[in-house]
Amino acid sequence: MVDSSVSTPVDGPTLLNRWKAAGGFFEQYSHQSKSTQTPMRFTIFFPPQATTKPVPILYYLSGLTCTDENVVQKGFVQFQAAKRGLAIVCPDTSPRGAGVEGEDDSWDFGTGAGFYIDATVDKWKK
Repeated sequence: MVDSSVSTPVDGPTLLNRWKAAGGFFEQYSHQSKSTQTPMRFTIFFPPQATTKPVPILYYLSGLTCTDENVVQKGFVQFQAAKRGLAIVCPDTSPRGAGVEGEDDSWDFGTGAGFYIDATVDKWKK
């Protein structure tokens, strides 16, 4: 159940935006990631049922180069989730702005390409 009286911890996620959709609502947050050492974002869809009872959660990991907003803007997942009483967590799966040499040289590697999160090459490890 969503409790709007609960405050966000000082060092926790920061609420960036909140908007209504499909009878429920979205909340978008940012936080400083310890693993990527960059700011990261995630968006959560709360179905209408979440205001009165706990609901199950699905984590939607978008594809290569996608952000947390791709699911919201292109997937329209909120309509089916609202019907089923399902919360959806949509994280940005890729660090952005890490400042690693070559991170923006290609669309399929570097910024927006989250598959290097467990890299073994020194420049990609951090």
